Amino acid sequence: MNFGGIPDSLTRLNKAQIVILPVPYDETSVWIKGADKGPDAIIEASVNLELYDIETDSQVYKRGIHTAAPITEMSSPGKLVNKVYEKVKSLLLKNKYIVTIGGNHTVSIGAMKAFAEEFTDLTILQLDAHADLRQRYKGSEYNHASVMARAREICPVIQVGIRSMSKGEKKYLNKERVVFAHEIHFDENWEKRVFKHLTKNVYLTLDLDVFDTSVIPSTGTPEPGGLQYYQVLFFLKKLIHHSNLAGFDVVELCPNRSNKAPDFLAAKLIYQILSYRFSKSEK
Repeated sequence: MNFGGIPDSLTRLNKAQIVILPVPYDETSVWIKGADKGPDAIIEASVNLELYDIETDSQVYKRGIHTAAPITEMSSPGKLVNKVYEKVKSLLLKNKYIVTIGGNHTVSIGAMKAFAEEFTDLTILQLDAHADLRQRYKGSEYNHASVMARAREICPVIQVGIRSMSKGEKKYLNKERVVFAHEIHFDENWEKRVFKHLTKNVYLTLDLDVFDTSVIPSTGTPEPGGLQYYQVLFFLKKLIHHSNLAGFDVVELCPNRSNKAPDFLAAKLIYQILSYRFSKSEK
């Protein structure tokens, strides 16, 4: 199935500018299982999108969107990270714009490493409920709770929406480069605090639990007190006008058969970000 249900003529890899890379991985999840079903749920929901975007007056699908074969490595998180890295690296060398969809947050590590090698002056922007700064968790340095510890080894990081962390993670937190969720609700200048740290190129890693549970209850580790849809969307629109959004991932959807709305939100969010990103390049 193609993302967006777009015509086959616009999905061929050699013609498409954009690649959706599904990584249905859930092996390091420790609470609610099911994130491995996230990529399929997002792609399935995406066929119901209206491919004309009102806000940007654009149809980004016409640039071509190729849906890659999923990466299915279950033997170890380290091997999964390497496979994602190799695939993303190969696609970047083909000048593709890559959107990785998870799966839990472990899938982002390989993608971030590949982008950091290809883009100079890169910052990783994390939108997430959790700090994810544990050096190891449940015996693995590649656990989804350790993803930003690995990211900090790659390039500078900015964290937004954080509202849950362990006491042990506090010593790894750079307070100048984090905006907690409670600060977003009370500080009108929080976006300026983020933008002053952004570099020319930005890689976005977006854990869907950054949203409030009233918006997206279907995550592996839901946390109350999160952000609203347009709050996230308009922040990302400003980000795209400020810096080059080199690529991004969307992770941690844990689909619920009785509530398809979060699946569609994730698909719509991806398409909206792409619409912002490519309508900017047209101006």
